[in-house]
Amino acid sequence: MDIARQEFEEIRSLEEKLHRPEIRQSPNAVAGLLAEGFVEFGSSGTIYDDRAELIALLTEEETAQTSPPVIVCNYAFRSISPDAVLVTYRTIRTTDETSGQRHVLRSSIWQRIDGRWQMIFHQGTPITPRP
Repeated sequence: MDIARQEFEEIRSLEEKLHRPEIRQSPNAVAGLLAEGFVEFGSSGTIYDDRAELIALLTEEETAQTSPPVIVCNYAFRSISPDAVLVTYRTIRTTDETSGQRHVLRSSIWQRIDGRWQMIFHQGTPITPRP
């Protein structure tokens, strides 16, 4: 079964949900997006290989209500099997008035499991933007 363009848009929407504080702070919402066995190589250099622990950490995150949204750009999708997609993109977050912006290259693998898309892997790599 080929992956239809509309499924890429669905995956994009699911990916972006994971950037939203109200989703990150809902254990049920995150559990629905992350597959059993999920692994993340975080932009901090931390490896998260315990899904339940990661869900608990996200739930405890403190977010400022006035913080600017994450800017997401340069999406690319690559079908790697009939039921798996590699997603790559860049995020830009304004950190504060002295630090400026934080750019991170991101990659995720989404797999269709029991008829729905779930993330099985994610990596964030901080970069220095080119002038």
